[in-house]
Amino acid sequence: MAEIGTVRQMSATKQPNWSWLTLLCVCVLCIAGCYTRRAPTKPVVNFVAPVHPVLPQMKNTALSSPPDFEATIPEAPEIVEERAQPAKPHVPAPAAPEPAGAEKHVQPTIAPEVPTEEMIAAKVQTQHSLDIAEKGLGMVQGKNLNATQQDLVSKVRGFADNAREAMRNGDWERAKNLAKKAEVLSEELAAGL
Repeated sequence: MAEIGTVRQMSATKQPNWSWLTLLCVCVLCIAGCYTRRAPTKPVVNFVAPVHPVLPQMKNTALSSPPDFEATIPEAPEIVEERAQPAKPHVPAPAAPEPAGAEKHVQPTIAPEVPTEEMIAAKVQTQHSLDIAEKGLGMVQGKNLNATQQDLVSKVRGFADNAREAMRNGDWERAKNLAKKAEVLSEELAAGL
């Protein structure tokens, strides 16, 4: 029996196993990629194809003159500038007339006692301020004024009227102050023209 085992061993060494060897070669080729590898191709970059434009053939036809159209342009609407009116001074409503037979109770006006020299100076100053205010109002007579200037005119007139009423009541200090306010506003108005 020992002989039979040696013979088999000899026959195995003499005849190699070709199936294993073939399978091994195929695996090496597949893994290496020689069979599936392709040659690299160059990418197409900036390919410009020549294009020859096809121009239509012009026919010899005479052009007729264009038709005459009359253009009508609508008239522009007239632009009217709206002016804001200044606020009107508050005037109290006139009192209802009392029956003729009823007695009127006049409330006395309380005026501070002013020495005669100061009263004369206040009269002069008041009249001077009122004259300047009236002169300023005369300068704006007949001119187109904006809303601010119209407001100043109404304030000057209001202060001047209140100053005259204070003069009639004998309150010369108040009259002098109101006339001075009218004068200052009238000078401001004249400077704005």
